[in-house]
Amino acid sequence: MQVKDTAAIVTGGASGLGAATAAALAEQGASVFAFDLPDSIEKAAQVDGVEYVAVDVTNVDQVREAVATAAGAGVPLRTVVNCAGIGPSMRILSRKGPHDLDLYAKVLQINLAGSFNVLTLAAEKIAETEPLEHDARGVIINTASIAGYEGQVGQAAYASSKAGIIGLTLPAARDLAQHGIRVLTIAPGIVETPMLATVSEEFREGLAKGVPFPQRLARPDEYAQLALSLIDHDYLNGEVVRMDGALRMAPR
Repeated sequence: MQVKDTAAIVTGGASGLGAATAAALAEQGASVFAFDLPDSIEKAAQVDGVEYVAVDVTNVDQVREAVATAAGAGVPLRTVVNCAGIGPSMRILSRKGPHDLDLYAKVLQINLAGSFNVLTLAAEKIAETEPLEHDARGVIINTASIAGYEGQVGQAAYASSKAGIIGLTLPAARDLAQHGIRVLTIAPGIVETPMLATVSEEFREGLAKGVPFPQRLARPDEYAQLALSLIDHDYLNGEVVRMDGALRMAPR
């Protein structure tokens, strides 16, 4: 599917994976609506073809209004890439006591329910567009993580949320098949994003050495490149694609 002269939504679009994807889609001629929180948007770089929209992905009314804005841009809404998420760490039992249930619920609410919220409300608008060849209307890409398969110590909440994204992929693809909407998921390994900006270079080098090949951290633009490839390939559907350099996470 071509993205030129179409509208696209990217959540978490003000930084990291989302910012790289929003810029890549805009470069290909899409009108991109980058959903993110106001604080993140204030720090975001201005990119031609990208319009930032203040949205909490867990808020149904905010997402519905923002999706309507994207769908009313004068070109058909065809693409959604869900990158919004958080990744706090806490062990189920630690010296501080048991895992905080509110934190666990918050991670699932943002990472899993937030993605589902955007997927659902955007699919409603994509389904209203004129069909393309073979009745195709669009594609929705969610972001999981290899932690959804091999969660490490302290990742109970994060791994649960990303495993949920993985499990959502096939049933969502099946549900939306009748509307000509494909659903795919990217499961990145360790990516050089703002989440890693607070750790030392030595620590990042240690992470990179654990990757079989190429022995380095992934880049956000490589995620964006993969997203564009999945959008372009009309026969890919209901699949989770790992982007991890053959890394399989150790317990810690």
